[in-house]
Amino acid sequence: MTAGEASVGFKPVLLRLLRSPLLRMIYFVSMLSLFTAIARWVAKVADTPANSLKSMSANLASTTLTVLPFLLAYWLLAKVIERRPLSELDWRKSPQLLWGLLAALLLFALVTAELWAANAYTVSGWGDAPLWTLFLLTAVVPGITEEIISRGILFRLTEEGLGTWIALLVSALFFGFAHITNPGATAWSSIAISIEAGLLFGLLYHVTRSLWWCIGLHAGWNFVQGAVFGIPVSGIPVDGLLESQLQGPDWLDGGGFGAEASVLTVLTCGVISLWLLQRILHARSMVAPFWKREQRTDAGVAALR
Repeated sequence: MTAGEASVGFKPVLLRLLRSPLLRMIYFVSMLSLFTAIARWVAKVADTPANSLKSMSANLASTTLTVLPFLLAYWLLAKVIERRPLSELDWRKSPQLLWGLLAALLLFALVTAELWAANAYTVSGWGDAPLWTLFLLTAVVPGITEEIISRGILFRLTEEGLGTWIALLVSALFFGFAHITNPGATAWSSIAISIEAGLLFGLLYHVTRSLWWCIGLHAGWNFVQGAVFGIPVSGIPVDGLLESQLQGPDWLDGGGFGAEASVLTVLTCGVISLWLLQRILHARSMVAPFWKREQRTDAGVAALR
């Protein structure tokens, strides 16, 4: 082999390495860190008050500066590094956001009805919920930022390299244990969120290949749970339109973490996850890990010889 032939062979390998799923994750984190630092500098110069769930304060400018770095880093990753259309956030698919919100309303209304039927949820009156503030804090920010990280980056890129099943496991556990520092969190509450939300959202993304669906379901879940039914959102107390209390054993009412740690919530979301899983298995859309794909390629090449 000549030096020229070696150089030609080396370039595709180098290009493949530079665009590997792991390095693309690193590229995204690096760009996100840079854009977040710039956004914080802009907020400081403009004297923009920071959003705070503890003090229940939020404004559109601070929300935009929080969300924009995620959107910009993700867009640059797709367009500049991956060189592909951003199909999972195509504006023509944006009506799916509304379907996700509606699905969240129906889903958490069902969960709340189950808790009420089990005498684990009671309503004592009407509350005075700051709906706009709660919309920005519990729906817009986590719905966009957490879905870009958990599904757009972690699930999508892990699936590309290690396959669907490992991607579901990794992204679900990451999503669940990312809430371990929340008020009232336990190992069980993190496992519960991994099952009821991490798996559900990962399966939903695989089936739809749409972040709009995931953002809508995530944002709607948080907003309906807290702003409407007055149930703590991942352990964080929220004043909703309804003044309510959770009561009963921890396994039923979720303990100090709230309804997301209830066995009823896990089982309800688990049924939906099983339905999505059945669709995946029927369509045979699972992505194999890279080493199995390489084995199939090698076998195909050998069969042609």
